[in-house]
Amino acid sequence: MTHDDYAVRCEELFAVGGFTKVRTLAESGLSELGPDPVLYRWLGLAHAAEDEDDHDTEAEKAYEAGLAQWPDDLGLLVSYLELCLRADGWEYPWRAKQADRLKERIAELAPPGSPEAARVEAAVGWAGRGYWQDIREKTADARDERAALTSHGSDVAEALEQGGRAAPAHPEDLRAAGVAAALELLAGPWRAPLRLMVRHRVAAYVATFVLVLATNKALVMSGTLSYSVWGWLWYVPLLMSDVKLRQARRLGRRRVIAAMEARHAETVTAAG
Repeated sequence: MTHDDYAVRCEELFAVGGFTKVRTLAESGLSELGPDPVLYRWLGLAHAAEDEDDHDTEAEKAYEAGLAQWPDDLGLLVSYLELCLRADGWEYPWRAKQADRLKERIAELAPPGSPEAARVEAAVGWAGRGYWQDIREKTADARDERAALTSHGSDVAEALEQGGRAAPAHPEDLRAAGVAAALELLAGPWRAPLRLMVRHRVAAYVATFVLVLATNKALVMSGTLSYSVWGWLWYVPLLMSDVKLRQARRLGRRRVIAAMEARHAETVTAAG
């Protein structure tokens, strides 16, 4: 395998969220073939994607190791800049100083209108957000995640309507893998209520809301309680169905990553 082969595989795994596998693959390539700026960048990106302090530190090490040998590599410079701009200026003041130096160097190497210059502009804009912009961004992220879960639920509901069998699909199809995993997790007689809620999601939410109001009102009017929150327990089955859908998405992602790794291994075997 060449550096390019390793880089292509890192890109494929990164796209489906296989960050741990990307790190392992990049480290293997660097160990086997020696230093390479692209593999250092993938190693750093796979650490930075975890969004944790320890991983940020490892990402910084990867970028610095690459830049020590390729100081003008724009991929490394821009990726390192993005990491520095996302760091807490109070907790990591040296990264803020590093960001200024990186911006200056990138400006010298990347002319206006280049892809690298556009990435720098986007990263600087992100880092310059105010408090309310940050809140709106987090709200938008949560809304996107909810929309993704709703879309996944619709796919699973459609599969349930068609008999609860996943349609044949490529093993690396992330969407299909998530549906197949959901059908497995929702199988069995004891999970029939959860399947019903996934199939009729909107009606289930409306019915649950009505049950919550009716239960709380009935308990208060009966004199049993002066204030009731017991009705909210009706939401437990809905929350359980959401948990199953999230589990299915994670399981589907793991299966796609495993399928990619199997294909990579077959390619190596065939080439050997």
